[in-house]
Amino acid sequence: MSARYINPYTDFGFKKIFGEEASKHLLKDFLNALLPANTQITKLDFKNAEQLGQGDLDRRAIFDIYCENQNGEKFIVELQKAKQNFFKDRTVYYSTFPIQEQAEKGNWDFRLQAVYCVGILDFTFDDYETEPEKSQVLHTIKLKDQNNKIFYDKLTYLYLEMPNFRKTEEQLESQLDKWLYFIKNLENFSEIPRIFGDEEIFCDAFHKAELAQLPPEEHVRYQHSLKIYRDIKNVIDTAYDEGKLEGLLEGLAEGEAKGKAEGKAEGKAEGKAEGKAEGKAEGKAEGKAEGKAEIARAMIEQGLDVSLISTITGLSIKEIAQL
Repeated sequence: MSARYINPYTDFGFKKIFGEEASKHLLKDFLNALLPANTQITKLDFKNAEQLGQGDLDRRAIFDIYCENQNGEKFIVELQKAKQNFFKDRTVYYSTFPIQEQAEKGNWDFRLQAVYCVGILDFTFDDYETEPEKSQVLHTIKLKDQNNKIFYDKLTYLYLEMPNFRKTEEQLESQLDKWLYFIKNLENFSEIPRIFGDEEIFCDAFHKAELAQLPPEEHVRYQHSLKIYRDIKNVIDTAYDEGKLEGLLEGLAEGEAKGKAEGKAEGKAEGKAEGKAEGKAEGKAEGKAEGKAEIARAMIEQGLDVSLISTITGLSIKEIAQL
């Protein structure tokens, strides 16, 4: 059965709902639902992300939405469909652009406006080991000191792990709940759910997301964006089914164990500490490289773009070409 609404996890769909001038009020309502009461947005303006960065490489690190509120505070909003190597590093790197942009010529006292990085993730982090962290939807990160006190309150990272959001329509309580329910289930709705009732903001959102409202040229762009999203999802799902991603993790573990063993043996002859460290690093690198290559091969078989494979796996264009 044909879908009635666009998939918001596609690049086109996300920007159609939240990234157009006519959608500004939708983005403002979503961000206000996410932000604390003392950081509410009354005015929002889009900024050109391509102007950020000093060189060509920096300018290619473009996020989905970049905007500014009435106080000059900056907001990066990005939808992330698949896990990436060094994803957190990438987010921190992105956050430096709106910070550097605030530099002024002449006598400047270095006063900065706050920067917020919002990540809507279609995956969960692997480094949480205990509840409730593993099942939390929203993770709010600030710079803190050794006493867990906020050291700097003008840089905030907000990550939404969408797979952890499992509320039904009857369980929705807050405006943020409604927005997350909307984003996660939009493509599967055949009509506007009762919970949204006559709320004007969501009526506008559903209207913007209705496929029948798209002009022909936008419909073509959406179908292309949807194909890319499905290709990525299929590759990731297939990799899990075939044990390739598990193989990557096992390869890391086996490589680390092998490295430890070889490192210990070598360390007896050439210095225990040095040999152990070298063997461990070599084993981990070998296991990780093999896992990346397997995933990259699966993506190549699916006919995905080389630059996209590079982004997801962290392999260089040259390394992918050799595969």
